[in-house]
Amino acid sequence: MRSHKFAVPAALASMAAHRQGKFWPFQEKLFENYNKLNEQKVQEIATGLELDMVQFENDRKDPALQNIINQDLRDGRKAGVRGTPTIFINGRRLKNRSLEGFRSIIDKQLQKHGKTATKPSS
Repeated sequence: MRSHKFAVPAALASMAAHRQGKFWPFQEKLFENYNKLNEQKVQEIATGLELDMVQFENDRKDPALQNIINQDLRDGRKAGVRGTPTIFINGRRLKNRSLEGFRSIIDKQLQKHGKTATKPSS
């Protein structure tokens, strides 16, 4: 599983923001700026969210956070994650991420459990 060069620093920054209760706002800003992520952008996002910058920088360097990321990467590889997003339905990786792909795998899972999908009304 390959990731972009700023994936791990962005993950560390998100986890550091989480320690200040700002994970989701930080994540939103990262995704809004996914194509221009760098250290300056991360600093800008953290400052804009009014994080305690001393704590933020210390948390980003915390080896415990790096260990969590490393374990997540190992778990993802083991589970068959190839990139983001990777979607699993009842433990099965969804290869066709179109609406039809979702319908197909969900219908198969429902049939497996003796149920049928309800058709949406038009």
